[in-house]
Amino acid sequence: MGCYRDNALAGCVQCTSNMAGKEGEHNVKKAAAEHHGPRKPIPKNPSRVLFYGVTGSGKSSAAHAYAAASGLPEFSADDDIGWLPGWQQRTVEQQREIAAAVAARDRWVLDSAYGVWADIVVPRAELVVALDYPRWLSLFRLVRRSLRRIITRQPVCNGNVETLGRLVARDSIFYWHFNSFARKKRVFREWQSNPDMPPVMAFRWPGELDEWLAQVAAAAAATVRAADDSGHP
Repeated sequence: MGCYRDNALAGCVQCTSNMAGKEGEHNVKKAAAEHHGPRKPIPKNPSRVLFYGVTGSGKSSAAHAYAAASGLPEFSADDDIGWLPGWQQRTVEQQREIAAAVAARDRWVLDSAYGVWADIVVPRAELVVALDYPRWLSLFRLVRRSLRRIITRQPVCNGNVETLGRLVARDSIFYWHFNSFARKKRVFREWQSNPDMPPVMAFRWPGELDEWLAQVAAAAAATVRAADDSGHP
């Protein structure tokens, strides 16, 4: 996730979002806790792929790379669902409505799942790609990314811009990283043990992810070549 999920500018929306987010994630985790069985096999060509992981792990970049390699349409939790310009967070109802429209599609790649609508998209995913990186690595990436965005004024979260003030605020992205790190790891591990949830492919290091993405790209290119060859005598 590239933006702040909780933010003072959201006012009462923030409070509602926090409560609903915890409730939504509780519903997903409750289902996982009630079912324990063998992990599902990883599908070869999934049509709906959700990326999940701790804040700063690089989910958006990984989802973008996967979408480019696989040819699946890409959607952003921050840009398309969560945020409006001016650091205004969409209401929970709006987010759930948009998330439901995305989840209902036959093909998609989504770079994260907010707690307020995880229960909508997770069951629809055919594969969850979990970035299970060490805390030091995710935190280092988060600091580097945040400083780069401040210096370059790179638009994020549907046209917003990060500032130094936001980084040191009580509801900053760093606060969210430390506050959600253990919980996010626990959530996708519970998904792994739940036969009613999508299969989960977890990566411990970026190099492992890069190798898999290269394999996806190679397989997609081979499929295109085979299709082209079959069309010629």
